[in-house]
Amino acid sequence: MAPQRGPRRARITFSDSAAKQLENISSEAEIHALDRALVVISVAPDVGEPIPGDTAGPQLRQYTDEVEAVRVLYFVTALRTVVVVAYIEV
Repeated sequence: MAPQRGPRRARITFSDSAAKQLENISSEAEIHALDRALVVISVAPDVGEPIPGDTAGPQLRQYTDEVEAVRVLYFVTALRTVVVVAYIEV
C-alpha cells in the first residue's frame, strides 16, 4: 500500500518589493519565523483574513502569527496553486 501524502502545498513566490524585504532579513530567528508562517500559508492559503478593498483584482489577505511576530500580506492565484507574497513584516 502506498504511503498517504498530506495536502498539496501551494507554491510561494514573492513580489519584487517583498523579495527586497526578504533580502534585508538577516536574523536567523526572523528567517525561521517567516519560514514557519510561509509553510502555514502554503498548506492552507485561506488561513489569512481577507483585507477589504477593490474586488477587481485578486483578494488580498493578511496572515499574522502573534507568537512569531510575523505579518504577511499575500494573494492566491485563481487555481490556488501559487501564493504571491506582497509584503513581509518580521
